[in-house]
Amino acid sequence: MNVSEELIREVVKRILEESAKADSPKEDFVKEKDPSGIIKIQTSTVKCEPFKQDGVTLKDVVTLEEAPRMGCGIMELDHTSFEWTLTYDEYDMVIDGVLEIEIDGRVLTGNPGDIIYIPKNSHIHFQTPSKTRYAYFVYPADWQ
Repeated sequence: MNVSEELIREVVKRILEESAKADSPKEDFVKEKDPSGIIKIQTSTVKCEPFKQDGVTLKDVVTLEEAPRMGCGIMELDHTSFEWTLTYDEYDMVIDGVLEIEIDGRVLTGNPGDIIYIPKNSHIHFQTPSKTRYAYFVYPADWQ
């Protein structure tokens, strides 16, 4: 029985692909990674985890290996406020609810679909009068 070189290549390719999938960390949300480096995340599938205080949850959705320059994640605030000083630049895009950013006594309000830019070294209060879900995009990627 002769096995073609093409068949052997296909079998080896499939074994390597399956091995790479098994070695990569399992995501608990839907993420598609194209060989080009493009990543698609279904934000509705992201389950946030508790952060530093009650009413604040978040989930980073890309790793430093996937995106070494820019970070991205989902954050949820539930009837809360928390103080933060950014050591990075950040964009926030409101998905659901109302996001308020208080700085120097002024409040900027973001509604679903709005994008808020917060420059590095800003000392702010993230706050919400309800439950809010938003995507954050940070530069550099290692925001913590």
